[in-house]
Amino acid sequence: MSAIHEIQPSELARAIEGDEPIQVLDVRAPFRVAAGKIDLAPSDKFYNIVGSRLVTIQSAADTGLDASLPVAVVCGHGNSSKQAAQFLNQLGFSARSLRGGMAGWMTLNVTRHLPPPSSVDVLIQFDRVGKGALSYVLISDGNALVIDAPRNLEDIVETVEQAGATVVAVADTHCHADFISGSQVLAGHLDAPYYLHPADSFYAYDGTPGKLEFTPLEDGMAIPIGRATVRAVHVPGHTEGQVTYVVDGEAALTGDFIFISSVGRPDLAEKTDEWTATLWDSLTKAMDWSGDLVVYPGHYSSDAERNDDRSVGKQLGQVRSENEALQLDRAGFTAWVKGKAGSFPEAYRTIKAINVGLMQVDTVQADELEVGKNECAVA
Repeated sequence: MSAIHEIQPSELARAIEGDEPIQVLDVRAPFRVAAGKIDLAPSDKFYNIVGSRLVTIQSAADTGLDASLPVAVVCGHGNSSKQAAQFLNQLGFSARSLRGGMAGWMTLNVTRHLPPPSSVDVLIQFDRVGKGALSYVLISDGNALVIDAPRNLEDIVETVEQAGATVVAVADTHCHADFISGSQVLAGHLDAPYYLHPADSFYAYDGTPGKLEFTPLEDGMAIPIGRATVRAVHVPGHTEGQVTYVVDGEAALTGDFIFISSVGRPDLAEKTDEWTATLWDSLTKAMDWSGDLVVYPGHYSSDAERNDDRSVGKQLGQVRSENEALQLDRAGFTAWVKGKAGSFPEAYRTIKAINVGLMQVDTVQADELEVGKNECAVA
């Protein structure tokens, strides 16, 4: 048997983002592809052929793929894709199996350096391209703050170490529904405080108190990081404990409060009417913020929200002029949310329970829960 060649998730992301000639073949069942796929790949370079059908194809032309371009083959965990890649190579393709499959892709973090605020030496955005989720590391005078850490902490820890910094604080903007937070684990491992607004320390669906060790945030509370002051502003609506972290009055890490093109959904805990009103009040509060403040959100929905350097962030003044939700009055906003409210993944209930410490899952279960793009914006 010839050697089975693999491609790392980070290598595939670099190739796609760099417009290198590569195509993606997903050999999973269509319903799994519909739940979550490598949508970073252009639609004309993405194919879905179930593995059992693929092996019955007799020629390269019959696959529908471009035989002149390399192929990254994807399955759930990087096992069946190896055989599929080998089969394609026998047909004359240059194919490699994606190491770790979709599970590996969903935990990939792409590092993007951002212009730091005045008192900050380094500001890094970790782009989890599989989910459209964003985490942040802020470093000032060798002290680091990690915000909205994902379950896969390796890249973040390595980045902080390479910068010669020490994590002195870990914080979540809110209790996440679409991914399992790594914040409490990271804080515990490093003996650093974990900051969370206490309103998000409960299970949102029935009010059960969570089992978390955290430092409670209050509106206006400052977290000192080196010479920087990171101030928590309570802006409930997406969750009851949602906060935005404002740095030097220059940058706002908004979590799931304000996105580039939308706002956080107020309907994920079945309290839509109540939370829509609360969210409107929070947005009204944010309209008093400086238009020069750069918004760095916790999620994005598509590449249209990216800057030329692939980062996600924009001055609030420009967001106000382009974001439909921020141009409505109270009645219009309420009708807008109601008209777009819909179902959300059932996994969100479980992830919320995990993130307040009421449940534990193994790695395989976590991979299943986190598959797919986030659905946290009103859309």
